Amino acid sequence: MPARIKITQIRSLIGREQSQRVTVRSLGLRRIGHSVEKLATAPVLGMVRKVTHLVEVEVVEDADA
Repeated sequence: MPARIKITQIRSLIGREQSQRVTVRSLGLRRIGHSVEKLATAPVLGMVRKVTHLVEVEVVEDADA
């Protein structure tokens, strides 16, 4: 099973390419400081890689493991 990652937006989308804005919104991020948890699947990791300069990523430890 893929690990869970926490993605936090740390930089503004002002002046960024439209594709980067769409990618950040597709990840579920709405504003600077907003965080979401996602499964670390290939599509999600690809989106994170595209906007790595705008977000911060950390691995979430599973509480029931």
